[in-house]
Amino acid sequence: MSYYVYILHCVDDSYYTGSTADLSLRFIEHQEGSNPRAYTYRRRPVKLAWATEVETKREARFLEHQIKEWNRKKKDALIKDDFDTIHEIVRDERKRREKIKMKNDSL
Repeated sequence: MSYYVYILHCVDDSYYTGSTADLSLRFIEHQEGSNPRAYTYRRRPVKLAWATEVETKREARFLEHQIKEWNRKKKDALIKDDFDTIHEIVRDERKRREKIKMKNDSL
């Protein structure tokens, strides 16, 4: 059985990241607003901006949570399949963390 991780582009220009075993059905649920408490309910209509298939539910959950932690610029790069930009962002993030660590170590 396959699982999917996806990013929806909401009408308010925000992103929603999720995972599911049935991407078509889940998209319809988001689009129709089947859950009034859902993030996407008041942000419809939504568009499928990106999706990928993985083999296990565990992989899907891990990737979903990883992407949810990403900033907007990194998600935009993923949607565009711009992996060079993703690598640049990761390098910049690593440099910032190292600078902070060095500063804290010197205190």
